[in-house]
Formats: sequence, structure tokens, C-alpha cells
Amino acid sequence: MKREDLTEKLLDIKREKGWTWKYIQDEIGGISPILITAACMGQMKLPKAQAAKAAALFGLSTAEERMLNEAPYRGSIPAMPPTDPLIYRFYELVMVYGTTWKELIQEEFGDGIMSAIDFNMTMEREPNNKGDRVKMSLSGKFLPYKYYGNEEGVPEYGFKED
Repeated sequence: MKREDLTEKLLDIKREKGWTWKYIQDEIGGISPILITAACMGQMKLPKAQAAKAAALFGLSTAEERMLNEAPYRGSIPAMPPTDPLIYRFYELVMVYGTTWKELIQEEFGDGIMSAIDFNMTMEREPNNKGDRVKMSLSGKFLPYKYYGNEEGVPEYGFKED
């Protein structure tokens, strides 16, 4: 079985049982609800304890449980630019604001990147009388570039200099 096949199996069971992601997240627990959903979608791995809970919940085999605990090949968007309207909006955000985010992050922190590995993300519904809003919060560790081969007096890392 390939990881994509397991994802389809999980989605089929979810659909057949009429489960919500909230229900699945609550049953597995122990880590971020977003990570649980990402793991079910084949983009993250589950720790062993959560993989065991997912296997019990979905009625999976031992091999399928182990697959949930393996580091996956990430990147599920089949074509660029994305054609799904919701996913396209995130792509559009990066196209429109990407250089702005880069400038503002590097002005504040220095020469580096925001980690998507040492990372937290939350999503919530924000009530609004003109239509509810989606509130996303992303928090990634700043990782400065290392200036290798640096001479004395030259910083070793790209942290912001005063």
C-alpha cells in the first residue's frame, strides 16, 4: 500500500461514518488538531501513541498503523498554480505578500527564514456580522543564515545587527 492509498482509505472511512475532523482530532488527541488532520492527509507523521489511537479508531492493520508513524513525502498539491480555489488563495497570499513578509521578517530578525518545522499553527472561526472570518496564526522559529568562512569581526549568523 502507498501512503496516498492510506489517505484515501481514511477519507473513505471518515465519509462512511459521517465523522468530522473535530471528532477524529478529539479521539486521537495529544498533538495539534491541525497536525492530526495533516497526518491523515498524508503530509505529517503521527507519533507512535497517536498512530495507535488512529489505527484503533479507523480499524487499520499493523502495517497501516506503522505507515502513519513514517515520515511522509510531503507536498500534496498536484499542479502549480493550485486549481482548488481555497488552496489557490494561500498561493495568492504568497504571491502578493511574500516579498512584504520577507522584508518585514528580515528587518525585524535579520538575514534568515521562518521555520516551517519548528512551527505552530492555529485556525479558528472569528464571528463577524458581515460574515464569519477564518483566523490563521502561524508561528515559526527564526533561523538565521550561517555566514561560513567568516573572518574575525564578521558575525557568524545573520541575526539583526544593531
